[in-house]
Amino acid sequence: MEHSFIAWAKQRSSKLPSVKLGIGDDCALLATAGEDMVVTTDSLCDGTHFILKECGPRRAGKKLIAVNLSDLASMAATPIAVFLSLCLPRSAAGDLAAEIFEGVFEVAKEYDVSIAGGDTNVWDGPLVIHMTAIGKTDPGSAWTRSGANIGDAIFVSGHLGGSILGKHLDFAPRLELAKELLPKGLVTAATDISDGLGIDLLNLTVASRCGAEVKLDQIPLSEAARELAKTSGKSAVDHALGDGEDFELLMTVRGELADQFPSQALGIPLTRIGTIVGRTGLWTKEKSGVKQLPPKGYVHR
Repeated sequence: MEHSFIAWAKQRSSKLPSVKLGIGDDCALLATAGEDMVVTTDSLCDGTHFILKECGPRRAGKKLIAVNLSDLASMAATPIAVFLSLCLPRSAAGDLAAEIFEGVFEVAKEYDVSIAGGDTNVWDGPLVIHMTAIGKTDPGSAWTRSGANIGDAIFVSGHLGGSILGKHLDFAPRLELAKELLPKGLVTAATDISDGLGIDLLNLTVASRCGAEVKLDQIPLSEAARELAKTSGKSAVDHALGDGEDFELLMTVRGELADQFPSQALGIPLTRIGTIVGRTGLWTKEKSGVKQLPPKGYVHR
């Protein structure tokens, strides 16, 4: 439902001149005097994106702001402010609100971001937390999903898969990494890996009107992915492709300059996993020939 609704809403929405980029990317771009404002929003629900009884409200708050900052990182934006809204279960509203705020505040302080406002409501349902984050970029410098070209190299940061073992709650949004890579001028398109490498790479190629050929043996696997593979019935590569919530950067780099792209930055590995191709869809080469890859990932129903 999620992806079909987004496609429908994109067709239905009106685009005003001040909106340089609207529905369909990690963030929206709004034109202002001298710079572009970058705006994103996310909601997390108890039982879907976290389990409150297991992680606690402070950790849920930290995840909420980190998810939003990850979107800003995927567009190489500098964060400015966040707005926090809460739908609190009536039975424990007061205690939850303060703890969630403290979790948000901890991450906001680390990345020099202001908590500039928000809203609170009480209801009879489960905890739902919502945030809007605002950042900025120089005009025309934001990374988007739509800039990939045939022949571009595909890179990912960090290691992928197995986020359910803890990373989905505790991760560092790649803001500093994006800031380090932006001046090199090599990245042509980008997104963060939130729904899963398979789905997020497909979304990037659809936006860029191209396809991708992936070298499965080059995907950097996390130890958590390898650990899950021992009992899950899926391979570690399957976990890397489909688990989601890695919150790493997925980037395309100009093919003729790919050798200039660093293999690591700020201590974070950057791994080439494939190439952008003209044939739409996701593909991989096997001994028997080229095989289409299903777009694996987590889909919010």
